[in-house]
Amino acid sequence: MKSKLAILFGGKSDEYSVSLHSAAAIINNVPEELFDTIFIGITQEGKWLLYEGSADKINDDTWHKEKLSPVLLNMGDDFKGFIKLNEKDNTFERIEIDCIFPVLHGRNGEDGTIQGLCQMTDIPFVGCDMTSSAVCMDKEFTHIICEAAGIKTAPYVAATNSSKLNIKNLYDEVVEKFSIPIFIKPANNGSSIGISKIRNYDEFERGIMEAFQFDNKVVIEKGIDGFEIGCAVVGNEDLIIGEVDEIETKNDFFDYVEKYSQHNSKIHCPARISDELKVKAKIIAEKTYKALGCKGLARVDMFVTTDNRIILNEINTIPGLTDLSRYPSMLRKIGIEYKDLIVKLVELALELN
Repeated sequence: MKSKLAILFGGKSDEYSVSLHSAAAIINNVPEELFDTIFIGITQEGKWLLYEGSADKINDDTWHKEKLSPVLLNMGDDFKGFIKLNEKDNTFERIEIDCIFPVLHGRNGEDGTIQGLCQMTDIPFVGCDMTSSAVCMDKEFTHIICEAAGIKTAPYVAATNSSKLNIKNLYDEVVEKFSIPIFIKPANNGSSIGISKIRNYDEFERGIMEAFQFDNKVVIEKGIDGFEIGCAVVGNEDLIIGEVDEIETKNDFFDYVEKYSQHNSKIHCPARISDELKVKAKIIAEKTYKALGCKGLARVDMFVTTDNRIILNEINTIPGLTDLSRYPSMLRKIGIEYKDLIVKLVELALELN
């Protein structure tokens, strides 16, 4: 008997368009012999709509142009699933499901909000739970937990936007502590949105104000002299660790534009590092995943320094999932094809229920 799988896409997030591309890829790769799928699109305004069209219209963001029925998650214990509202005659229909696959990158999707809703309904869902999603999304909390677990991270300072914040004093503090260059990041955001590399006070002031457009808290990190690698992790208790990849970029860092255009960047999979370093990276990825309480999937991003140390950068609990994204590519290198990955992620979700 087929499982009924609901794929959530879109969302009130700066990464709305990334979600569309990931969701379209998943829809095109879901094994039809195993799953009956329903598609729930969340507009940038936050409307939940039942979409019954093609993945192409999700990819080009025209999915919401036609008249669609609103839906809501059923919070009662009479059935697990969605309630479809028929506005023409003020009736409603039940849509029962077995599992939810949230393909919602960034805020209001990857930060524990959707995961908390799913937990309230007791519907199994793919990925980390509410608490793990929230602490992984918040870069300060990630630092605190991972450092307590003995995982090396970049030296950092966190600052909150308030009338008491003196930007010049903050600049003097971090320069004395870390020296230049430094990086300013919104504490809760993804896809490198709102991140700035800082070399002087004018850049610092602009960077702080830009980051505060995306979150009320920023994390200021010491610049790491090296390059970035990543590692895909799959599993609940028993973990599968994918191949290690490497980002080569001519830019100051792998920013939002480069992530999705790669005009000045290239991804090497496997990474061009020694086997010994790959083993260390996989150990750190597994340790990070467990320390933060992750389930289902995550991509762990790290730095390799010029003296061959590995330092944690961050963790993504809903990494990019297009056909060409880093996460499925790292798993493909160890023999896990995209269709098999989808099946595995749903099995892991059902295993936790």
